[in-house]
Amino acid sequence: MAQKVVTRFAPSPTGYLHIGGARTALFNWLYARGGGGTFLLRIEDTDRARSTPEATQAILDGMAWLGLDHDGDVISQFDRANRHAEVAHQLLAEGKAYKCFSTQDEIQAFREAARAEGRSTLFRSPWREADPATHPDLPYVIRIKAPQNGNTVIRDQVQGDVTIRNDQLDDMVLLRSDGTPVYMLAVAVDDHDMGVTHVIRGDDHLNNAARQMMVFEAMGWDIPVWAHIPLIHGPDGKKLSKRHGALGVDEYQKIGYPAAGMRNYLARLGWSHGDDEFFTDAQAQEWFDLSGIGKSPARFDFKKLENLCGQHIAASNDAALLHELEDFLASTRADALPTAKRDLLSTGMYCLKERAKTFPELIDKAEFILTDRPITPDEKSAGQLDNVSRGILHELTPRLQDVTWSRDALEAAAMAFAETKDIKFGKLAGPLRAALAGRSATPSVFDMMLVLGREESLARLNDAAQAQA
Repeated sequence: MAQKVVTRFAPSPTGYLHIGGARTALFNWLYARGGGGTFLLRIEDTDRARSTPEATQAILDGMAWLGLDHDGDVISQFDRANRHAEVAHQLLAEGKAYKCFSTQDEIQAFREAARAEGRSTLFRSPWREADPATHPDLPYVIRIKAPQNGNTVIRDQVQGDVTIRNDQLDDMVLLRSDGTPVYMLAVAVDDHDMGVTHVIRGDDHLNNAARQMMVFEAMGWDIPVWAHIPLIHGPDGKKLSKRHGALGVDEYQKIGYPAAGMRNYLARLGWSHGDDEFFTDAQAQEWFDLSGIGKSPARFDFKKLENLCGQHIAASNDAALLHELEDFLASTRADALPTAKRDLLSTGMYCLKERAKTFPELIDKAEFILTDRPITPDEKSAGQLDNVSRGILHELTPRLQDVTWSRDALEAAAMAFAETKDIKFGKLAGPLRAALAGRSATPSVFDMMLVLGREESLARLNDAAQAQA
């Protein structure tokens, strides 16, 4: 029977959820969900000076916005420190680790002498084979006995086989002199205890795999499948940083990108399935595999992100889109959306979502719904409402009074009126936009009239016709 896939995302809570971390979480989520496996979340909060509850919450919020649900409780690495120490003491008892009494000054002196003699500065502890009977009553660290001959091979699903000479590996510290476990030990123990089968993470952790494998092998544990993914670079090919723009997932949420578009774009950032660019979550989960991850760093492209987000907005279910739009509005506007406005947004979603790449763009198109009478035209559309235009609106409005309120009937009535006035419909559209929305960039005037309804549309046209130029 095939082994059930278990993946994990293990961020350090020292700040916001970085866009690179979000992609790592996404890859783990897709791999687990696509194979009917388990996706776990572990907060690596052993660095007590830098870990904060606020940063942990920011990570949870970022994952919730992206829709990356995890299985089971969130695991705190710090809370498991006793278990990590237990493993170190077990290895010590089995002779696979040893007490090292070398001081920092002695280690520094060793390295300086090695450097002066042109030897490797990798510290070789004189306590590795020392008789415990000779141990002094002094502070010590516990070090693992690293293999000294041959090679360690990291069999990586992305990078291929990576070989490290064992004489390049030092006897890694497992427990510090104050009894606290080091990060490398904690990660290996947690991955084993959580049953993680696949470790999918950034390739900046590649060398860590060799050190963590020492713990796995010394304990006789199964080594997980490694998949170290290249980092994300900016458009200039340099490591993604603040100078390239937004770095935290929360910033993308505030900009107003839809979560589905963000997931789609992040999935394509370093992974591919043929030539497919736009795809759904269901397709991504079905298609995602480790063989589709490239070896080269991916380049972040805001234009591609926007283009995909536009496609996702256009393809979204109206109710789901409205729900996400409401969440965005709640975070950017002080007042809650009145029910009447919400209903109008729901009615008008079909004409708002076309060609909108972000929620602010969609909201901009929806301004005719969100605004209230009397409409105050902006500077550009105010120019459409001169005395002649107002006179035209004054004549047109009664003609629309008894028209069937359908797109075909409204369009026919407006075209017939333009014909009697010997003007092109374009001459009529400008004043209608100004009267209905107070701006010149809007959905079609007929869509706006259908969404607003007969009573509100005629009231807005009357207001504009009767206002003083």
